[in-house]
Amino acid sequence: MKPTVSPPWAYALQLPHDPRAPGIARATLRAVLKAYGLGELTPTAELLAGELLNNAHCHTDGPYALRLRSSSPEGIRVAVWDSNPRIPPGFAEERVPGHHPPGTAENGRGLHLVRSCADRWGAASPADAEDAGDAGDAGKLLWAEVTPGSPWRRGGGSGSA
Repeated sequence: MKPTVSPPWAYALQLPHDPRAPGIARATLRAVLKAYGLGELTPTAELLAGELLNNAHCHTDGPYALRLRSSSPEGIRVAVWDSNPRIPPGFAEERVPGHHPPGTAENGRGLHLVRSCADRWGAASPADAEDAGDAGDAGKLLWAEVTPGSPWRRGGGSGSA
């Protein structure tokens, strides 16, 4: 029997700008999912978190934060706050349909993976985001949600904000 997530839960992990921080955050994510009986979401949630954390680590010089919360009894929202207010291409409200990095690009594939693997994704300023916690008004929050039986696991589908 799968446990029911009630009341909703939320966790926040402040991370220093350190190359070990994304690994520590992924380990924390695995522990949270295991504690709530959501182990089947671990591979996808870890991929989403890893890409969002890597984006924060590569594009900021300061600390960043992993935020996890239940998005439904069986799903989770993975969010990463960082101090850079620039929302990357593909996460902006003005999404370009079929936006893909050029084949020779050295960057840009990670957030494409997030958009491809998440049920929903989006970006917000921390002042507008319920996941922001005490991040204040600076920076941005990128988020992605995943639930069991996601369309992409069944052979197709896309996310939306």
